[in-house]
Amino acid sequence: MNVRDFAPSWFASVMGTGALAIVSKAYSPKLPALEVFAEILVCLNTALFFVLLLPWILRWLKYREDALRDLHHPVLGNFYGTIAIAMLILSADYLMIFENTTIAWAFWLAGVPLTVFFAFLIPYLFFTCEGIDTKAITPAWFIPPVGLIVIPISGAKLMTLTGGTAREIMAFINFFAWGSGFFLYLALFALVMLRFIRHEPMPCGIAPSIWINLGPIGAGTSTLYALVKASDFISVKEPLLAFGLLFWGFGVWWLVMAILMTLHYIRRLNLPYSLAWWAFIFPLGAYVSATFNVGTTFGINAIVNFGFVLYWLLLAIWLVTGIKTVKHFLLG
Repeated sequence: MNVRDFAPSWFASVMGTGALAIVSKAYSPKLPALEVFAEILVCLNTALFFVLLLPWILRWLKYREDALRDLHHPVLGNFYGTIAIAMLILSADYLMIFENTTIAWAFWLAGVPLTVFFAFLIPYLFFTCEGIDTKAITPAWFIPPVGLIVIPISGAKLMTLTGGTAREIMAFINFFAWGSGFFLYLALFALVMLRFIRHEPMPCGIAPSIWINLGPIGAGTSTLYALVKASDFISVKEPLLAFGLLFWGFGVWWLVMAILMTLHYIRRLNLPYSLAWWAFIFPLGAYVSATFNVGTTFGINAIVNFGFVLYWLLLAIWLVTGIKTVKHFLLG
């Protein structure tokens, strides 16, 4: 791997693998072998994170100009937040699968400030630049708000393990993150829809980013439920849970649209392998997790089973993408 050309989007592989681990654990009651699979995935994911961390740091130390150039890029810049989101996902992996609160706290405390930093920095760079053509807008712009929305994925549970002032600070962080991430997503969603309507389809190399919209929908639903259930000061929870159900419902529409658009690329355009293929994984994994959470919260087995069907699609795409990534890495 050439450190100078190291892409920040590599950490999307950690996000995707971590999401697969979480949903594997969730659906393990249906197939017990998935629990062992989830544990293996967490170990693999931890190793992958630290392997990728080295070239990420070295690039900033040795090739800072290249790293800064990518940071100011209207597409690549958004992917810098994936390293922080990867930490938050690893925190959730250790909390939900191994019930290891020490490691979960470590990854969460490292990931939160970095996530917030990029959530401010990247929009700030876009706000203060000379202007960006709407053709350069892609669903990758959802990554900063996704990072904020993901903060409560383990933050909600960790909040219940604290007390006094620490618990209040945790509540402040979690609700600030979810609220700002959700409304930032809504604003950016309007821009992305405008780009889809006014311009031709995105370049084939970044076509998988169409799926990224499932990320804020899926993660947003799951973290909202986690926050509501963990917050004793919210006495009336049903309206918020019902809103999550509606938010999840919108995801069904986008899931079908993402599939249709992907088939359009395969049949009429082209869908060459690139690191962008990891954009298939985490968003779909987040949505499968949301489907499980919605179904179990309301006791709707049809939704739970729908999520189990999507799980196998997620696993298949993860395997194909993982194999292609390893193959292309070995071939240079």
